[in-house]
Amino acid sequence: MRSSVRSFPHRRLLAGLITAVTLVLVPLPGGAANTIDIAAARALPLGTVVTVDGSVTVPSGDFSSSTFDQGFTIQDRTGGIYVSIATDLGLAPRQQARVTGRLADNGTGVLTVVVADTGDVKVHGKGPKVEPRWVPTASISEATEGLLVQVVGTLTGPIEPDPPYGTILHLDDGSGPIRIFVCTSTGIDLSGLATGQQVSVTGMSYQFIDYEVDPRFQSDIRRRAD
Repeated sequence: MRSSVRSFPHRRLLAGLITAVTLVLVPLPGGAANTIDIAAARALPLGTVVTVDGSVTVPSGDFSSSTFDQGFTIQDRTGGIYVSIATDLGLAPRQQARVTGRLADNGTGVLTVVVADTGDVKVHGKGPKVEPRWVPTASISEATEGLLVQVVGTLTGPIEPDPPYGTILHLDDGSGPIRIFVCTSTGIDLSGLATGQQVSVTGMSYQFIDYEVDPRFQSDIRRRAD
């Protein structure tokens, strides 16, 4: 996944492996299990079948140019997690979704719930509005993975195109740098951004070997003068 700019030369092989893992999954037996908190699910071994329920924070397919699926993210009061699914369910922020799937590492370090069948995602009304958690740039880590976060700092270094996957920015608030990865599939326009500008970025705390923040919408990236 993604290019050698990301210091990961086997991205296409990795993408194929991720797709293969998804394709060999079969519908889960016995229907949905008892729902557990997302934080509790995140603590279970890979391969465990879980049912979690949360408010959508990243819409369906928003990161597809990088993740190679039509996944989305949900968050409850305890944590957040990415849901990998091949079908675009058209989910938007604040829809409440109950998801049953198997815990897996997508190959880059991100814990995901892999859904075998669209019937394993149940949308049931409107969920609570999830406010982003402000986090120092150096504190984006495993502890924040899957959460909707906000970082504020100075753009450092050049803007790095990583086609067709996205574009890399670097942000530092003085505590240490963090990578911002803007997926091409989000349609976010980065024109007007330049090194030295003060910006605020809201997005999912993600992991592609190293940790990063992945914005979802144009409004997720704001110059401090805005």
